[in-house]
Amino acid sequence: MKNKGYPSLAVVVPVLNEGKVLPSALKSLQGLAVDELIFVDGGSKDNTVKLIQDAGFVCLACPEGEAGRAKQMNLGTINTKSDIILYLHIDTAISSSNISNIKKTYNQGSLSGRFNISLSNKSVTYRIVSFFVNIRSCLTKVSTGDQGIFVSREAYEAVGGIPDIALMEDVAFTKKLRKLGKVACLKDVLVTSSRRWEKFGVFKTVYLMWKLKFLFWVGVSPDKLAKMYKEAR
Repeated sequence: MKNKGYPSLAVVVPVLNEGKVLPSALKSLQGLAVDELIFVDGGSKDNTVKLIQDAGFVCLACPEGEAGRAKQMNLGTINTKSDIILYLHIDTAISSSNISNIKKTYNQGSLSGRFNISLSNKSVTYRIVSFFVNIRSCLTKVSTGDQGIFVSREAYEAVGGIPDIALMEDVAFTKKLRKLGKVACLKDVLVTSSRRWEKFGVFKTVYLMWKLKFLFWVGVSPDKLAKMYKEAR
């Protein structure tokens, strides 16, 4: 049952070889007003796990050979008890006021939702990309992980958790969630790193992601898409 008025919230953060960004990210998470915060490592080869544990956070590890973002997110979820679960990328910044707004929209009947994003690079090109990501996701009610997807535990369980697929698990998950009921498109803006866009080129990244989403929509297997994604990188 919903805990009206005082819902609890857990943050699940999947990580993999994030030693470079963790020091600053962990500092920002130290004072976050949440009931549970859990990291799930996907087999890091650097100092990711040590940094997380040294900062006083819980860090679970997927069994060897069973890594993958969907597995990480599901493992984190089943190890929490809160009414709401927020899936957060380590390079996306969030505040306690954002958390309060998630709880507010939950009490207003939303079963799931996401935030608007702003890429960290402030050039016009990146602002345009952010704008269209926000418009597209609000119109379709389908979101990607860097938008801070959140879900009620009832909704998570109703759809059978996050689809255990090699790529597009966030898209597949939110497609299932939108069938259940109200999806909140919060106007809060989360700043998310533009590092992958900068590394591979903004237009190449946009093209690749739209291509993969189209192929997923027409039925190409996630395993094949994951291979295409890896080769393109």
